[in-house]
Amino acid sequence: MPLPTIEQVTAALDAVEDPEIHRPITDLGMVKSIDVADDGTVEVAVWLTVAGCPMRETITSRVDTAVRAVPGVTDVRVVLDVMADEQRQALAARLRGGQAEREIPFARPGSLTKVFAVASGKGGVGKSSVTVNLAAAMAANGLAVGVVDADIYGHSVPRMLGVGDRPTQVENMIMPPSAHGVRVISIGMFTTGNTPVVWRGPMLHRALQQFLADVWWGDLDVLLLDLPPGTGDIAISVAQLVPSAEILVVTTPQAASAEVAERAGTIALQTHQRLAGVIENMSWLALPDGSRMEVFGAGGGAAVAEALTRSVGAEVPLLGQVPLDTALREGADTGRPLVLTDPGSPAAVVLRRVAERLAGRPRGLAGMSLGLAPAGRT
Repeated sequence: MPLPTIEQVTAALDAVEDPEIHRPITDLGMVKSIDVADDGTVEVAVWLTVAGCPMRETITSRVDTAVRAVPGVTDVRVVLDVMADEQRQALAARLRGGQAEREIPFARPGSLTKVFAVASGKGGVGKSSVTVNLAAAMAANGLAVGVVDADIYGHSVPRMLGVGDRPTQVENMIMPPSAHGVRVISIGMFTTGNTPVVWRGPMLHRALQQFLADVWWGDLDVLLLDLPPGTGDIAISVAQLVPSAEILVVTTPQAASAEVAERAGTIALQTHQRLAGVIENMSWLALPDGSRMEVFGAGGGAAVAEALTRSVGAEVPLLGQVPLDTALREGADTGRPLVLTDPGSPAAVVLRRVAERLAGRPRGLAGMSLGLAPAGRT
């Protein structure tokens, strides 16, 4: 069998994606060199973005697998090196597409990413578990999804999605880790252990701005922001930084919860944001005999949707009622969203239906600038 050519090996490497940036390593300038020996052994030298790259083993494995599939290859050696500062700067510039630093891509007029800010009036209504399951359901449907854990004080999204890796920094850009096809960023990835975050308003705004501008999200279809309870600094910052973000209100059927949830949704009147709808969580508990126990009362979600509709003068739909399910809680504790582990369960069915409704149709050319100029008359 003839020896493999460098062109054949390069073509094989075109299919190897960086696990954090999700683009071919050949496009990113990460292939340092390719050497083919007389006995068919191929040595591939790869540039890593940083010395302690957490994905070095994954990259090595992907390169090895891809090159071994080339006809004529008898063995593969992968040699890792580290980019110099100039190379990292060039990579960061390439990823930004020539855009200025500190720009929030989702705030651009031509952005096609749907942004949903998931809010609640009070804590304990399951807002984060709803966010995580919606994100996982959308990703399972083939969408590119990101989640910002904007609940700085009560961050919990990494655990709920099973994200154990820390972000990698390339110059001034942060590469978010991912799980279940969802890219995630959280302040919990930058703290030690269970250390509390003790910040005031300006620091919270700065953290959210970094999560939106300095993290390389790639081309997302949907971005979900898990907001802290209430109508404080973060909710105001979201309205300032991403004015197009739509508010998704989570409540329980309980009257007290619904009352404060209505307050959280009414902030849209002041921030001029659109209300995407209301999700009622913990709606009922299904009993063995088939009956339902309304543990937290009934009607809270519908009441919030009706009140917000009256307040904003436009329909705010009740998107779904999610029943109580111990598996939903267990999945949050173990990092395995219910919509993936048991998609046919009643709670998962509702959450998947809401995810499909929010995501809508795949993005097309509508609203996209094609860079065309009108032709002059002849």
